[in-house]
Amino acid sequence: MSPRKRTLTIPESEFQALVQQALDGLPDEYAKLITNVAVVVEEEPSPEVRADLEMEEDEDLLGLYQGLSLDKESFFQAGGQLPARISIYRGPILRLCRTRKEVVQEVRDTVVHEIGHHFGFDDDEMPY
Repeated sequence: MSPRKRTLTIPESEFQALVQQALDGLPDEYAKLITNVAVVVEEEPSPEVRADLEMEEDEDLLGLYQGLSLDKESFFQAGGQLPARISIYRGPILRLCRTRKEVVQEVRDTVVHEIGHHFGFDDDEMPY
């Protein structure tokens, strides 16, 4: 039987502060383009999100962008569209990382990755 990996313990408030730190570290020209994007910390992706993404039970999701990317927005799109939303998933990130330093880096990378989707980048075009 293999030893079970221990999950790091970082309080939710401290984890949220790491997400805010990643957002505060964005260059100004990008930061002003995400003012209408809701960024939230959630413990785990919902069963509905996992089903929508056709995820296997053993797969983890670190973050998710939901909304229209800037390159798809149009003056002519229908009104009533929900604002774009980025979810950062605390549980999977803490399970992935072994040290606090790794958590800080993974939070930053995940935030940048999901913001990249807001700008219309595909996974293979991310700027890191």
